[in-house]
Amino acid sequence: MSEGIVRKLLLLAALAGLGAGLAAPGSGLGWAPEWIWTLATLPVIAVLAVSILRDVMIGRFGVDAIALVSMTAALLLDQSLAAVVVAVMYAGGSVLEDFARGRAERELRALSDRSPRTAHRQVDGRLEDIAVERVSVGDELLVRAGEVLPVDGALVSGTASIDESAVTGEPLPRHRQKGDRLFSGAVNAGETFRMRAAALADASTYAGIVRMVEAAQTAKAPFMRMADRFALWLLPVTLVVAALAWWFSGDPVRGLAVLVVATPCPLILAAPVAFIGGVSRAARAGVLMKGSAALEALARATTAIFDKTGTLTHGGAELIATEAAPGRDPDECLRLLASLEQASQHVLAAAVVEIARARGLPLTPPTEVREHRGAGIEGAVDTLRLKAGSRSNVLAEAELPLWAERTAMRYVGQPVLMVYLAIDDRLAALFVFGDSLRGDALDTLIALRKAGIGRIVMLTGDDAEAASRIGETLDLDRILAGADPAAKVAAVAEERGRAPSLMVGDGINDAPALATATVGIAMGARGATASSEAADIVVLTDRLAPIAAAVAIARRTRGIAMQSIVAGIGLSGIAMVFAALGYLTPVAGAVAQEAIDVAVILNALRSLGGGTPAQSRK
Repeated sequence: MSEGIVRKLLLLAALAGLGAGLAAPGSGLGWAPEWIWTLATLPVIAVLAVSILRDVMIGRFGVDAIALVSMTAALLLDQSLAAVVVAVMYAGGSVLEDFARGRAERELRALSDRSPRTAHRQVDGRLEDIAVERVSVGDELLVRAGEVLPVDGALVSGTASIDESAVTGEPLPRHRQKGDRLFSGAVNAGETFRMRAAALADASTYAGIVRMVEAAQTAKAPFMRMADRFALWLLPVTLVVAALAWWFSGDPVRGLAVLVVATPCPLILAAPVAFIGGVSRAARAGVLMKGSAALEALARATTAIFDKTGTLTHGGAELIATEAAPGRDPDECLRLLASLEQASQHVLAAAVVEIARARGLPLTPPTEVREHRGAGIEGAVDTLRLKAGSRSNVLAEAELPLWAERTAMRYVGQPVLMVYLAIDDRLAALFVFGDSLRGDALDTLIALRKAGIGRIVMLTGDDAEAASRIGETLDLDRILAGADPAAKVAAVAEERGRAPSLMVGDGINDAPALATATVGIAMGARGATASSEAADIVVLTDRLAPIAAAVAIARRTRGIAMQSIVAGIGLSGIAMVFAALGYLTPVAGAVAQEAIDVAVILNALRSLGGGTPAQSRK
């Protein structure tokens, strides 16, 4: 039998005992109400005593001991009505805690509950249903309308309409074409299509999301651990106040009343409910937080540090110029380049593909692909051997043809990226890409300022001229150019020494800096695995706006938790004073304390509300 069911049964038994005792005098059965109330209280005392003993045996001391002491003292002082009322309030509080946690965790659990379980694999012309764990890389899978994509992969058939809202927070379906990357956990919002698995189930995007969600439900934030430690002082303080009330009044019932109104519920319930609600709220905005500690760290941050390339900018996504060899069609060269880049994870690859599709160029899936990290990619498209990338990777030591040299010289010293394309070992085209600012970069920085971020820093490995060109349109407090990974780490450590800092990056070389910051945020939409693993928070959309939304959610969540704790403890303290002065009987005190607990938990649940996530999707 689950603990939740036990708590509900205890509440029903206590309520039944309370009602039966109140009705006993008029029933004519001769039952003494005091005995009925005592019998209804004893099961709650027994279960609570076992729970406390179990906690003590594993080295944990629960502050629920206050409730145990108050019920036991009430029975010893012949205050059985007060005892059963406390039993009802304690059991009711436990059920209320289950409800509040369930409400706060519902959306997080929904992520796990909708994890794909089966896949339809095509083998030798026939279709077989297999467990998702049996899918291998390279398997061809069929995804029917309305089904969840079982693993990460690439679209094999023509086109598809994909609902990625559960993965990225994007509310509208995305139109995907043959060769496009697909994420597990997304939903087929259109007709049946075929895809090729690119990762095992455990290594796919949705499995990573579920693991982060599980961590979010178990990890405790420093704020919550502080609340736990503070709650431990409630028992000795309560016992002292109760003893003093008894001593000065000479009435042990006053001491009992103090015990009844002293409860740790505002501490032990408000903080976890609020933080779990905040993590859930952020997940709906496409922001995954690896536990409540990450949310609290984000709430405390006052400095924001951004990598430039691929974070504040598109990473060289704007095609500035195309120069084709004599006799070559520039659009055909772009089509071939984009076809090859479909197989690349480089930050520029997605942009090249998007540019080609925007021009209506039909792309072909590449074969025999080999990627040279940081240098280029090679493979076959339409029986042609292609090689694309840097000059050294494509041409080695060969001289540039005159037609290409003119273009290369024109952009010397400018912040551009040149991609050389060779077809069948002959240079066919030169593409010049410029780094452009993300459309939502300026608005995001403004929103961060409004959310309480007082200092914004940009780090980049580019030279000062390229950094200034981007930085002049933004409201930045510091620009550090020419920074290698070690310099980025040093700069982040310096900023962290001044104030709690968040660091945003998207590349593998950002991972050390992300790990150094108070809280690291990775732009995970492009599959930057190393940076995502090093970060505390992962943004699943390829936009900056969710970062400002996450900061606002984190600050609001921490504020709600603090409000609940301060208000709950303050009201409990006032009730203790009234009880010590004789203005609250034990029964009235129990009712008043339950009202405080309900108010505190309802306030904590406000962390699930607010309009920030919806705003972040504009």
